[in-house]
Amino acid sequence: MDGERRVAMVTGGGRGIGLASALRLAAAGRDIAIVDLGEHGAAAAEQVAALGGRARFLRADVADPAAVRRAVEATLGEFGRLDILVNCAGVLGREQPFLEREDAEWRRVLDVNLHGVYHACRAALPPMLARGWGRIVTISSGARRGAPLLAPYAASKGAVVALMRSLANAYARQGVLANCVEPGRALTDMVVPRFSPEFLAAPPGVAIGRYSSADEVAVVVNYLCSEENTYTAGAVWRVAGNAG
Repeated sequence: MDGERRVAMVTGGGRGIGLASALRLAAAGRDIAIVDLGEHGAAAAEQVAALGGRARFLRADVADPAAVRRAVEATLGEFGRLDILVNCAGVLGREQPFLEREDAEWRRVLDVNLHGVYHACRAALPPMLARGWGRIVTISSGARRGAPLLAPYAASKGAVVALMRSLANAYARQGVLANCVEPGRALTDMVVPRFSPEFLAAPPGVAIGRYSSADEVAVVVNYLCSEENTYTAGAVWRVAGNAG
């Protein structure tokens, strides 16, 4: 690090990849704002604080632009700066054939997964640009290539890749580097309930031969948010256990 104690905001930081990312960032010397809807956000902030840094839990729905703006304002009020944004908040949605899906479900998934990222970036970019340094990392998914029973989720994850690439091309010269991390099937609260114990006990069809942990994904998130990342912008960094 260059001597500055940077501040990170992690949406969906209460559990899963969001929590693992918050803990990695905190261990690297960042103060953390956990943005989440659930009570687990408060417990996550306690875990972060136990690593020796400052942490604050901010309850907010990322689909609500005003709530996101308030969360950023509260972060600036508490810590005096905002340098890093990690967009982990997301919902999978129901697994349904496309023609059986209700319009409200389509809107709900995109409101969180895409519009939530948009709202957070809109609110977080100005303080980053004012300092001439920032890192934005958004969690994408291999579903962006086409998931027949998860059309809104797939569409949202493809769209956030385009958004991060657009921000990278717009702001990299001003010191703000935006990237995506694309996990494989990490054993998180979003994934595990979808499958039987027998299915999860069998080796997945990837070269490494096992599922990943949230922390293995967080290692890459932490690097892309770090001072060591000086030349990666607009990338989709796969943590999927194979090539392809």
